[in-house]
Amino acid sequence: MPKYLRKKKKKIFLFSAVIIALCLAVYLFVMPFSSREEPVRIFIDSDDNLDSVLSKASAAAPRQLVGFRLAAMLRGIRGHVHTGCYEIGPSLSTWQLVTNIYHGKQTPISLTVPSTWTKEMALGRMARHLMADSASLVEAFCSPETQLAYGVDSATAATLLLTDTYHVYWDISPQQFVRRMARERDYFWNAHRTAKAKALGMSREDVYTLASIVDAETANNGEKPTVAGLYINRLRQGMPLQADPTVKFALQNFGLRRIYGHMLSTPSPYNTYLHKGLPPGPIRLPQLSSIDAVLNHEHHNYLYMCANSDFSGTHAFAATYGEHLQNAARYVRALNERGIK
Repeated sequence: MPKYLRKKKKKIFLFSAVIIALCLAVYLFVMPFSSREEPVRIFIDSDDNLDSVLSKASAAAPRQLVGFRLAAMLRGIRGHVHTGCYEIGPSLSTWQLVTNIYHGKQTPISLTVPSTWTKEMALGRMARHLMADSASLVEAFCSPETQLAYGVDSATAATLLLTDTYHVYWDISPQQFVRRMARERDYFWNAHRTAKAKALGMSREDVYTLASIVDAETANNGEKPTVAGLYINRLRQGMPLQADPTVKFALQNFGLRRIYGHMLSTPSPYNTYLHKGLPPGPIRLPQLSSIDAVLNHEHHNYLYMCANSDFSGTHAFAATYGEHLQNAARYVRALNERGIK
């Protein structure tokens, strides 16, 4: 072959190689990994390897599997697969996705601490949205190390959980989650709230515990300060709180719609019909509004309350036992008329 033809062929080859390289670069560095308009997320856990990550990525964008394999090979991702939640937006390139996984540059998730009866229930719900399982989360919150480090015990460990929504990483460890919740607790209990608790003669755990009873009594934010004031009146007068929700907690029967007389003698330190003062710890995870309702309780002379007979979710309040009996009789008649047992 003449020399000039060999040179021409070489130039064509080099030109073709450059074109292919440019196309490949565009494919990996510019073209979006996903063709979907809405972001999708893939979750990589500790059991995943490169093959399973490829499978999850292909499920998110099946047409990009070849590009993902190529980018993973070029990036050397094998052995550098980091756990976490990775969001694939409509403009994220294949190369950037692989790089994010390589460096563990994950996307935070929104995690809500729900208002539930027990910390175990709350942690169980949260575990559905985390890499950690519920058993490991419960163990972390109940461990002696946690109790010692954050000044709680087995009964008050739930006070580390404030019902709000937080941004966390999906692969947060149980111990890291405890530390995060403790920081949120300390942030919530600022100098202003701490001073109000001190003025009540209560610790923040005491306030949380009373708030849990208020929260279980009413979902009406408008009357929470009234309910809180009633229980504070009873505490100051040395009266038992006699809060029906504490009987539900003692029975561990949270679906009860009606409390009968024989239930009031249920043996439990949480039963405020048998024991004066606050129970050993909270009976549920209260909403933040319930905590603030205790700190900013209404000043009045009410000592008794009963659900309103119109089933509006509000209560009839009374300063005397006689008045309370009348309110209670109306409510019992309404229960009987509706066949509620």
